[in-house]
Amino acid sequence: MARESSVYRCQQCGFASPKPGTCPDCRRLTGELVPLVEERVRAARGGRSAVAATTRPLALKDIASEEGDRRLTRIGELDRVLGGGVVKGSLVLIGGEPGAGKSTLLLQAARALAEVDPPVLYVSAEESTAQVKLRADRLGVGGEGLLLWAENNLALVHASLDEIRPRALIVDSIQTVYLPELESAPGSVAQVRECGGRLLSMAKGRGVTTFIVGHVTKEGALAGPRVLEHLVDTVLYFEGERHHAYRVLRAVKNRFGSTNELGVFQMGEAGLSEVKNPSGFFLAERPKDAPGSVIVSSLEGTRPLLLELQALVASASFGTPRRTVLGADYNRVCLLLAVLEKRGGVPLGNQDVFVNVAGGARVTEPAADLGIVIAAASSYMERPVRGEVIVLGEIGLTGEVRAVTGLPTRLREGAALGFQRAVVPASNLVDSPPLPLEVEGVATVGEALEVLLG
Repeated sequence: MARESSVYRCQQCGFASPKPGTCPDCRRLTGELVPLVEERVRAARGGRSAVAATTRPLALKDIASEEGDRRLTRIGELDRVLGGGVVKGSLVLIGGEPGAGKSTLLLQAARALAEVDPPVLYVSAEESTAQVKLRADRLGVGGEGLLLWAENNLALVHASLDEIRPRALIVDSIQTVYLPELESAPGSVAQVRECGGRLLSMAKGRGVTTFIVGHVTKEGALAGPRVLEHLVDTVLYFEGERHHAYRVLRAVKNRFGSTNELGVFQMGEAGLSEVKNPSGFFLAERPKDAPGSVIVSSLEGTRPLLLELQALVASASFGTPRRTVLGADYNRVCLLLAVLEKRGGVPLGNQDVFVNVAGGARVTEPAADLGIVIAAASSYMERPVRGEVIVLGEIGLTGEVRAVTGLPTRLREGAALGFQRAVVPASNLVDSPPLPLEVEGVATVGEALEVLLG
């Protein structure tokens, strides 16, 4: 016999309580009153379970390592982020803002996989087959190896796998499919957790490469319990500003490759196209000899990106000066402006400062610190940075310029785009190999201001 009990769970963070009410974790962290939703739990009566062990512990030296069986999607930027292609039996979760292009990317990947190793099953739980067909016609996706199914009952999908025998499975999305044996609604914590577990067992047990689409919250995190991110093998975020054509694919978890890789796409009428030269894409409209404009080289995994940092310094109209930052960390920019004023002698206490990464890109690594400082000083002094120069360096609170990693890789990207000179941390030039650009080392913020702005 089995008896039923109830547990009350938060739909956002997964907090569980035996009593109804609101989630204390969400109230403490965000100030929101999120009600707890009742879930029915069946518990078996009796003592301890008498399940026989089917495996035994093995010595680490006796375990044979297996290389993942990878297949290329023939979308180079996606294969790069995945670590060299999709692995057989892997479970990949891709999230992003509505309209970012998640379904478009997966439909294009499904076409490529269907041509190489059919069939591929695309389960649409949000749109009808006619809607998906309209998108496929716009993207030029056809062929007999791609199967569409508008179904949100995951139990039916599971029961049909023996008949269809797909080589790859795409579920769009995890928040809209459900298991009928659970009483909660689709998208609830229980449904997302159990559906994720069912998809994991399907992927591993049958060797089916599985992609699932996940919704995101207003804070930009994947909706549902965090256990979903722990279940899957790879978590990808598809990012992009609504008013810019480019899209960026990042890996935040990858059991089969690096999480530092980056894929860049451009959204057009015919779908997503790969951007082979992201640096040239972001610098295409860069103004020449403009005060407040500095070029930095950001390293995303093995890929260097040249980005334009722009700063605008103007007299404050009100008593408290404004600090507005787009594409960089706000707190770090405020810290760098304080260092510039204290150690570089540039008075910004009564100035509004606006910092932007041109093209809608983002830069988060400390190697861009010196570029932000020089851009702000250049705008304040109305002096452009002299020559085609790349600026690199991390800045400490005492005004020192610290070394950065991957300097040769960063500078090779600049040399390929016609840059002649770079200002880098002096400590990077100690026992340095030959570099592709003419470099000049600086040890402090003051030295950098003198070298770049005179």
